[in-house]
Amino acid sequence: MSSTAAAQNTIAAALIAELENEGKTTRTILERIPPEKFDWKPHDKSMTMSRLATHVAEMHSWTVSTVKDAEIDFAKFDYKPFEPKTTEDLVGLFDKSYNEAIEALKGASDEIWSEPWSLKNGETTYFTMPKIAVIRTMVLNHIVHHRGQLSVYLRLNDISVPPIYGPSADEGQM
Repeated sequence: MSSTAAAQNTIAAALIAELENEGKTTRTILERIPPEKFDWKPHDKSMTMSRLATHVAEMHSWTVSTVKDAEIDFAKFDYKPFEPKTTEDLVGLFDKSYNEAIEALKGASDEIWSEPWSLKNGETTYFTMPKIAVIRTMVLNHIVHHRGQLSVYLRLNDISVPPIYGPSADEGQM
């Protein structure tokens, strides 16, 4: 846990500590994706490596909306996926999204976590759940899930897979 998070005994402090821990691994994986592999995908139904990596890099941004708003309504904005040209572009997107998430959490009181939050598309509500569940499932678990997919993409392209929750076959000890 970071010294900032340790100084506070709050839900946000615990979430910050988890984001910091997972963020190190996520950034390391994104740093290993070379631009010449951006268009690669393991199957026709799969996302390209660039699209999947961009999704992982931008998912932290949902933290800001979860903390500050009651919903995201896709019908209210015209989403255009970021298209990195370089690995540095991809890592830069991650850094921006990650840093904004940490800042949003620093200002979050324990009282907000039981408030409902919804994912919508106009009249269609995909789900409503407490904000704490949104952070755990739609941000943290979602990132970890897709980061796992990215680690397989790396393996299938003979790119060294970093240690994630223990040693990797490529790099051994953490």
